[in-house]
Amino acid sequence: MSAKRERYTPNDVGPSPREWAAPKLSEVSTLITNGFVGTATPFYTDSSGVPYLYGTNVRANKLEASEVRYITREFHEAQSKTALKNGDLLTVQSGHIGETAVVTEQFEGANCHALIVTRLKQSSVFPEYLSYYINSEIGRARMRGLEVGSTILHINTKDLKKFRVLLPSLPEQKKIAQILSTWDKAITTTEQLLANSQKQKKALMQQLLTGKKRLLDENGVRFGREWHEVSLSAICEINPKKSPSPEDGKVSFVAMEAVSEDAKLISSVIRDYDDVSKGFTSFSDSDVLVAKITPCFENGKGAYIEGMQNGMGFGSTEFHVLRAGAKSDSKYLYYITNTSEFRVRGEANMQGSAGQKRVTTDYLKSLKVTVPTDVVEQQKIAAVLSTADQDITVLQQKLDVLRQEKKALMQQLLTGKRRVLV
Repeated sequence: MSAKRERYTPNDVGPSPREWAAPKLSEVSTLITNGFVGTATPFYTDSSGVPYLYGTNVRANKLEASEVRYITREFHEAQSKTALKNGDLLTVQSGHIGETAVVTEQFEGANCHALIVTRLKQSSVFPEYLSYYINSEIGRARMRGLEVGSTILHINTKDLKKFRVLLPSLPEQKKIAQILSTWDKAITTTEQLLANSQKQKKALMQQLLTGKKRLLDENGVRFGREWHEVSLSAICEINPKKSPSPEDGKVSFVAMEAVSEDAKLISSVIRDYDDVSKGFTSFSDSDVLVAKITPCFENGKGAYIEGMQNGMGFGSTEFHVLRAGAKSDSKYLYYITNTSEFRVRGEANMQGSAGQKRVTTDYLKSLKVTVPTDVVEQQKIAAVLSTADQDITVLQQKLDVLRQEKKALMQQLLTGKRRVLV
């Protein structure tokens, strides 16, 4: 990353085809100005007013229509210089500096707050192409060269006017934008599928882990045995003693950073048992990790443990460990720790000073949970939720691949390393 910061400046477009132009933004625009930067609160109104876009509504190549504010028509008329037109570019001045999106028909006639408005000469520049260019890896690196300020970084319109834009012919610009737009649609579709799967899993957890929805047993008959309320310590061991060293003395180590806020194990490293067996938390395959300290606990940090070296691991002292007993299934315990109820109740019972509050071992031991008396039913519930998790993982991996491939394609198309037919 540092190499890119040194290589690209606002004036340095980098290697490009000889026939591509590199004019200043001011040379291909009829307007470059910034929206009102004062306090707009007194001019807010309901949705009968004029849509008013902030930096939070502008993301790379996309305008977020959710949570749009509205202003009075009188205030809008007083700020008529930034009345938006279809095809204008909106660029964030501070915060997500440089992120740019094209104004669509939906926001024709809207206005904006503390955003740079660029009105292009569309006879020579296709707005969607330029938005992709500015939001590309090279474009963003060059945008960083415009940053000014000490405490709060921002960019100025006078500096943006000098920003050189790399332009192939107009037909080639349109073709490049069309190709990248197709990738964006695939990414958006996958994002929506992922969000829907996550919502469905959350609803499924609410139904299955409360007994509102009962599954079928191996004979196709719905489970009917009662659920009972027990202390967590009655169905699992909390913070068990460490195991003896394996023959080769190698174990896995899991730092707090190696577990995610959706309670997934991200990574582990192999360490010597003698180096980590004192002063760290011990656990084994099939154990459940729960972060004990704020804000990690509230944020959902934890993991289901599997694949440890020699089946054994050590990790942060800020982990609690749950080990299933004869009356519980380990994966079922894991899903209990992922419920909002578990996290909210734990947060309310933390002890310690501000910034150092923790969920205590005594609290976990006394925590009441309602579970199926039949361990087989617990296993069935865990299996259904595991399948939902697998579907989510597949979609997340697909989304990651699409984003990486689009990023690589942008790098090639927007520098002319890869040409398109027009």
